[in-house]
Amino acid sequence: MGVRECTPWDDLVEEEEEDPTQHEPPIVISMAPLRRLVSAARTSPALRVSIAHRLLSSSSTLNPEIDPDSSASGSNFHTLRRGGDPKDRNVQWVFLGCPGVGKGTYASRLSALLGVPHISTGDLVRDELASSGPLSFQLSEIVNRGKLVSDEIVIDLLSRRLEAGEVKGETGFILDGFPRTVRQAEILGSVTEIDLVVNLKLHEDALLAKCLGRRICSECGGNYNIASIDMKDKDGNPGMHMAPLLPPPHCATKLITRSDDTEEVVKERLRVYNELTKPVEEFYRSRGKLLEFDLPGGIQESWSKLLRALNLQDRDDKRSAAS
Repeated sequence: MGVRECTPWDDLVEEEEEDPTQHEPPIVISMAPLRRLVSAARTSPALRVSIAHRLLSSSSTLNPEIDPDSSASGSNFHTLRRGGDPKDRNVQWVFLGCPGVGKGTYASRLSALLGVPHISTGDLVRDELASSGPLSFQLSEIVNRGKLVSDEIVIDLLSRRLEAGEVKGETGFILDGFPRTVRQAEILGSVTEIDLVVNLKLHEDALLAKCLGRRICSECGGNYNIASIDMKDKDGNPGMHMAPLLPPPHCATKLITRSDDTEEVVKERLRVYNELTKPVEEFYRSRGKLLEFDLPGGIQESWSKLLRALNLQDRDDKRSAAS
């Protein structure tokens, strides 16, 4: 399967920036990942689907070797309801934010608090890389060069993850790293209802320092950060403080840096993110689903404030009392 060369970006998955002055060339996408999405949607209360053919019909052509009238697009597909009443199921949220802002950290904590899976498309790509599967060589070249993985691969990986979650009885989700363009947001909206989109924001100088300070334990896979960030406000007064997240002693000598965490690659990610993701923010803002949250500092300073913004402080208090 060919992979289009895409613009550098965080960990994965977007298409090249669209030129509004030209007609967009079709993207040929295999039906295989869409079949998995359909399969999951038929059985999952978290993925009740409407208008299946919208998934890619507005921007792509199906593989001519696949019969679009086959059982993959079953006749009852169009009659399934969308995500259902949010009161009757777990949350279905999306986390947006620049590379390195901490989407994974906060999404993971909320995942544990709410009892829903945290699905990171960046992690899906890295898991595929580590698996030595059929895509691992292509993905290795893309990620190491700071490029983006094509929509086809990302949808494939995401649909497999959703299908695996169905087997384990998962409901709800917090998505981290998808969607990254309006087209992907439209695809996601055709598959399931999104209740809330949390847009995490942080000063760019702090983002750069955080990305360059990231470290991973080569033995246990733990994520740490050696950067100590102290920023002053415009009047020279103490502004933001983010303490380092240091490893325990048994991991300290085993820290490694991600190959794509270089200053050049990180700055390019931030530039492209700012160019391409503004339309996604507006897409959800216009639908009344965007919550913008300016991080006041590190986890210690930000966590309780984020919970208040999400009206979850009582749930965290009850969890703390029970532990």
